[in-house]
Amino acid sequence: MLRKILVTSALPYANGPLHLGHLVEAVQTDVWVRFQRMLGHDCLYVCAEDAHGTPIMIKAQSEGITPEALIARVAEEHRRDYREFLIGHDQFHTTHSPENQEVTNLLYQRVRDGGHITVRSVRQAFDEQAGMFLPDRYIKGECPRCGAAEQYGDSCESCGATYSSTDIKNPLSTITGTPPVWRESEHYFFQLGQFEKTLRDWLQTGARQPQVRAKLEEWFEAGLKDWDISRDAPYFGFEIPDAPGKYFYVWFDAPIGYLGSFRALCKQRGLDFDEYWRPDSTAEVYHFIGKDISYFHNLFWPAVLHGGGMRKPTAVFVHGFLTINGAKMSKSRGTFITARRYLDLLPPEPLRYYLAGKLDSGIDDMDLSLDDFVARVNSDLVGKLVNIASRCAGFIARGGGQLAAALPDPALYHEFAAKRTVIAAHYEAREYSTATREIMALADRANQYVDMHKPWTLAKDPARSAEVLAVCTQGINLFRVLMSYLAPVLPQMACSAAKFLNDPLSRWDAVETPLLASPLGKYEPLAIRLDPKQVAQLIEPAAGIAAVAPTSPAQAAAAPAQAASPRTNKRDAAASAETAGNANIADFTKLDLRVARVIEASLVEGSDKLLQLTLDVGGETRNVFSGIRAAYSPEQLVGRHVLMIYNLEPRKMRFGVSEGMVLCASGDGPELFLLSPDAALPLACASRR
Repeated sequence: MLRKILVTSALPYANGPLHLGHLVEAVQTDVWVRFQRMLGHDCLYVCAEDAHGTPIMIKAQSEGITPEALIARVAEEHRRDYREFLIGHDQFHTTHSPENQEVTNLLYQRVRDGGHITVRSVRQAFDEQAGMFLPDRYIKGECPRCGAAEQYGDSCESCGATYSSTDIKNPLSTITGTPPVWRESEHYFFQLGQFEKTLRDWLQTGARQPQVRAKLEEWFEAGLKDWDISRDAPYFGFEIPDAPGKYFYVWFDAPIGYLGSFRALCKQRGLDFDEYWRPDSTAEVYHFIGKDISYFHNLFWPAVLHGGGMRKPTAVFVHGFLTINGAKMSKSRGTFITARRYLDLLPPEPLRYYLAGKLDSGIDDMDLSLDDFVARVNSDLVGKLVNIASRCAGFIARGGGQLAAALPDPALYHEFAAKRTVIAAHYEAREYSTATREIMALADRANQYVDMHKPWTLAKDPARSAEVLAVCTQGINLFRVLMSYLAPVLPQMACSAAKFLNDPLSRWDAVETPLLASPLGKYEPLAIRLDPKQVAQLIEPAAGIAAVAPTSPAQAAAAPAQAASPRTNKRDAAASAETAGNANIADFTKLDLRVARVIEASLVEGSDKLLQLTLDVGGETRNVFSGIRAAYSPEQLVGRHVLMIYNLEPRKMRFGVSEGMVLCASGDGPELFLLSPDAALPLACASRR
């Protein structure tokens, strides 16, 4: 039975470039959509730019442009990157659109009229210097539970605690670096607790992953709290109807962006919006999201839809995060790989294949190991899959360019074709890793067949030309089956293969019948081996101590030089590259290294990397800016002995003058470690020339 399916993936935020983490979700969604279309289902895929909120407003101000100009520019960059990664959106819209405002207002008015909105006064942080109320993410301070410094106003990354911004200790605005004051403001709340039974019933439909179901049960046990869906001006977003100066919180209209994008598509194609979204709809709706936004998509979103008189999603598919070489993506280590950087260096399909080989129906994180990436792509796509076609195509071309009229081993072919049912089940269940393993096992069998019959040896005897043609016809047909199975993952390669085979490779069940007595097109290489050196360039050399593991005193001394500055110019980069090489004893003896005691330490307004240190160097004090804020809080440093370069030329920065350098080291991980001398060493004895 043919199905009507609407699929979405989470909306990228319009204040920065796409990175490989975004591509995990886009690839997972796109593969599933392409597979459904190969089955003949009516499957639509929509997405949109998440274009509202305080971060976009502030970023636009910092660039001296309007928010509309910012989101238009970023959206075009996102569309380009998605397109070049072969992501087949039917519609990529924006939440800042008339369609989205129309649906947002409609849903709000329905939940309001249904008695699901309450208004009450809340106490909020207000930045007097910026003249605005602060979202939780624009407040940092000490965790009220564990005391960890530099935590956001709503949750602690150290201990995992969640809390109100009013509970955080020693809060500071991340916009101006000043302590906020607390003011009362009237806010609008969606009463989520009114939908507990509806949500529990929906979650029992079996469409949730076990890990997600367990987490949702925890949230139910903790109690469903009212959700603040309003923000005060100034704010970039949609103003709430009949509430001047109040705006919809970005998380209210962002998921509605799925509907706004689909409504725009309906206008373009003459589709019936209500056919998909009315409560009794027989169409299917699926959301692909990351585990960090599961709460919104599995609780708030279905409750808003239900309260607004619309159907709930058929299922929400949650995936894990992407790590690079076993660690979180990090700008300081150069492993924050944008989609554009990848595309500037490498073709998209190797990454699509590698991610598919990692993706399954669970929510565990997955790792992109660059060495494994090279090895797997070169082995599977070049050494196995493409190898079958390249070895057989030439013999068929020399034999007249037409496949034989019969297969020499029809049983083997039908064994391959029969696998379509089990492989289809894996794709349907999002078990792509299992599907690719099954396909590559078949590729091994196909290569074994060609190796066993050795057409290159048979071709030496002109009397056996018919046998050569038969063996290569078998090989080409086995390749066709494999390429069909991988078409959702490798759409560009499948298109090239289709041209060569003179077969569209567009229907899943087409492999039931082999290609016989049909002409082949000219064979062109379908894939090339990845160059490890080229792949290694994905990791950008990062300015700062976290990018280098110092192996000599000169390197250890030179590395922090870049971390002390919020900017790095070409001259600095060249100097860093020069000192990162081998150093001799003469270089080392130029450094005046001294032990200093930190007598004061503080955050630096306007920088998320620097700490300002006042150092006691044997009776003299020095002011030093050091890029160690990610590793140390000011409280951890006061009273501590450190090693510094005493004779470094003072450096004028926009925050003041830095009169030296504190030395750190880094290892294979992102952590930084201050070089700490024996604290008992008299400061006057610390000089080394």
